[in-house]
Amino acid sequence: MSETGHESKGQRHIDRIASMQDYALYRDLAWDGSFEDYLAIVRKRPQVTRNAFQRVYDMIISYGTEEYIDNKKKLVRYNFFKDEIDGGRDAIFGLDIPLMRLVHVLRAASEGFGPEKRVILLHGPVGSSKSTIARLLKKGLEAYSRSQDGALYTFRWVGLKDHGLAGKDGDGDVFPCPMHEEPLRLIPPDWRAKAIDELGLHNDQFKIKVDGDLDPACRFIFKKLMEDYKGDWAKVVENHVRVKRLLVSEKDRVGIGTFQPKDEKNQDSTELTGDINYRKIAEYGSDSDPRAFNFDGEFNIANRGIVEFVEVLKLDVAFLYDLLGASQEHKIKPKKFSQTDIDEVILGHTNEAEYKKLLNNEFMEALRDRTIKIDIPYITRLTEEIKIYEKDFSGSKIKGKHIAPHTLEVAAMFAVLSRLEQPKGQLTTLQKMKLYDGKVLPGYTQDTVKELRKTSKREGLDGISPRYVQDKISNALVDEAGEGTINPFMVLNELEKGLSHHSLITNEEQKDRFRKMIGEVKAEYTEIVKNEVQRAISADEEAINKLAGNYVDNIKAFTLKEKVRNKYTGHDEEPDERLMRSIEEKIDVPDNRKDDFRREIMNFIGALAIEGKRFEWHTNDRLRRALELKLFEDQKDSIKLKTLVSAVVDKETQEKIDVIKARLMKYFGYNEVSATDVLNYVASIFARGDAKE
Repeated sequence: MSETGHESKGQRHIDRIASMQDYALYRDLAWDGSFEDYLAIVRKRPQVTRNAFQRVYDMIISYGTEEYIDNKKKLVRYNFFKDEIDGGRDAIFGLDIPLMRLVHVLRAASEGFGPEKRVILLHGPVGSSKSTIARLLKKGLEAYSRSQDGALYTFRWVGLKDHGLAGKDGDGDVFPCPMHEEPLRLIPPDWRAKAIDELGLHNDQFKIKVDGDLDPACRFIFKKLMEDYKGDWAKVVENHVRVKRLLVSEKDRVGIGTFQPKDEKNQDSTELTGDINYRKIAEYGSDSDPRAFNFDGEFNIANRGIVEFVEVLKLDVAFLYDLLGASQEHKIKPKKFSQTDIDEVILGHTNEAEYKKLLNNEFMEALRDRTIKIDIPYITRLTEEIKIYEKDFSGSKIKGKHIAPHTLEVAAMFAVLSRLEQPKGQLTTLQKMKLYDGKVLPGYTQDTVKELRKTSKREGLDGISPRYVQDKISNALVDEAGEGTINPFMVLNELEKGLSHHSLITNEEQKDRFRKMIGEVKAEYTEIVKNEVQRAISADEEAINKLAGNYVDNIKAFTLKEKVRNKYTGHDEEPDERLMRSIEEKIDVPDNRKDDFRREIMNFIGALAIEGKRFEWHTNDRLRRALELKLFEDQKDSIKLKTLVSAVVDKETQEKIDVIKARLMKYFGYNEVSATDVLNYVASIFARGDAKE
């Protein structure tokens, strides 16, 4: 093929790739204009001048909210924390109350009520989502700055050569604002508020308030140009200022800073506030010329956005002084220059051990006084904990592997149990977990749950981390013994094995407590699968419908004091008390309450009839369970489930077992291997005589 042919073919590929670009969006994001053009934008959308707290709060609210009631308490779920930006990769589950506290702080700060002068400190045990929340806020701000609603702007200086501001080499005609300042800061503070009012830049929804002064480098250039133009501010901004759209980007170090403490001996506060660029001293002639200074510290580059302090309380004391000024005064002190105004959300996170050190250190009182602590505990609601593991171990992420039903549930159960405080009285920790998860238990109400939460002050601040559980599920997936299926026992065994060398659990008493919990989880799982196998056996629609119809006919006759027509003999007979009691006893209805239960079912049927609805046996949960257990008892012997544990199974029994396996796969999510495993397990229980009569 000719060289031209290669180029032609290559060009076609380039064109196809280029057609995927949203060029209109690129032009919008690369907007560039004069100061006058910017004032027109501000008049139309004054929100572009928002400060960092206002922008972060508006960003969260822009994703919408959901209100719901939990234990008589109205809660708000912020959709932002579902991480729609990244397809749910960093979604936060089960922490609606801590996230509400965080958003309330951001709202108060955006209104200027005081929290904007504080360090927001996320505090909690390892693996409780502190870093994820910080990452979400940073990622969200990046995306928001690229939207129309979240647009913000900065400026650069142009035409500097003719005024001797290009340095000795004379090639620095353009000088970008090093701290990405709000362009309205170019209006001197003395008459800024008056100018904004007289130009009518406010509207009813938003009142513009731009505090602070230009950074040292911009201030230096501004003052020199004002001198050259004999104080004619209009000529300075018309001839030397170009405004452009500002895109927040952590990778480009624009609007987002992240600081992670290193070895105490190597910490240098210039990492926060910038340092002199010695190469530029030769260009600008002096180390006191702010243009020879690199405004590239984390506080500098995070201006207009967020600065995150990882393990903030490990900072050297010298750093903490910078942090105090930055939070309370919104100012930082670069080396050799005056205090510089900043506009950013300061977010730190730390674990409990470091926070206890802070409380015990009298030299840190100033920091404690300038900190708003928000506890980020572990999840204590089972269904929310399960979502964490479902996110990481969904079918699409573990191709070729099958996770048997309840595997992730039992892992989550162990994690949640480890975080709960032992309740007083008759209530067990397992029952407490169920109550927290919204289950209804006899003798307990929503008020009980409120009281339990109120008296359990440290709940969620101790226990097993989700990371530990994720690691053990991963081990089970890698180590599973053939056929590509892992079951709950494999994961529970991994969890128990890992306790022996868990780096954060050194107390033998605590290890024994966790091993006991694994035993409790195994017992709970046994009840779950026994129930499922029972339901699969009793899922014979024809048989259960017949049993339900027979029961309803008998209780109807009993409550109305009538007789029942025997369909085979045609004779009227007394209601079959033995049949009714054999069903009712399955759900522990005592003999002295049988009349009440029967009337309850008849009232339920009557209420449906009034609404024009037809009664079906499975619509009443208690009756459904009673019928399933009765049918299971009637059929289990004919199926000879116990024979599964023997080597020989006759053809008729095998056919019935295959039907049950098919039901387990259809209704409960098992595959061939896991259905066989669970039937073998339940059969072994019956073989030991553990099944309830």
